[in-house]
Amino acid sequence: MDSQQDISGNQSIISHVSIGTNHYDRAVRFYESVLATLGIVKIMEYPGAAAFGKAYPEFWVQTPLNGEPASVGNGCHFSFLATNRQSVDLFHETAVKNGGVNDGNPGERPDYGHQYYGAFIRDPDGHKIEAMYWDKEQDKK
Repeated sequence: MDSQQDISGNQSIISHVSIGTNHYDRAVRFYESVLATLGIVKIMEYPGAAAFGKAYPEFWVQTPLNGEPASVGNGCHFSFLATNRQSVDLFHETAVKNGGVNDGNPGERPDYGHQYYGAFIRDPDGHKIEAMYWDKEQDKK
């Protein structure tokens, strides 16, 4: 991707987020497999940093620039949009098969809204990630 690409059509409210890793190659392999279940691909890579997205680099995995060990933020998680419930299920299944740890089985989350369907994982570095789908079919029930 050309780093000067026009992003004026991007509807995201956040430019990007970055998470640190102490095992770069393992982390990139994990996210390549898991995010592919949601149609997200590696868009660019630099030494020690890889960016994932659908059209723009929105989620970065990298070794810390200051050379210190990466650490996990307590209370922080990153949620990826899914296009259906099956994508959420596949995200969860693929993450567990690739070294992630279940942190919340796929399912409805009525406390988040009656349309909310999500699943939570801890990646191999311990970061909490989620896939979620806003199921408008729930309004018809």
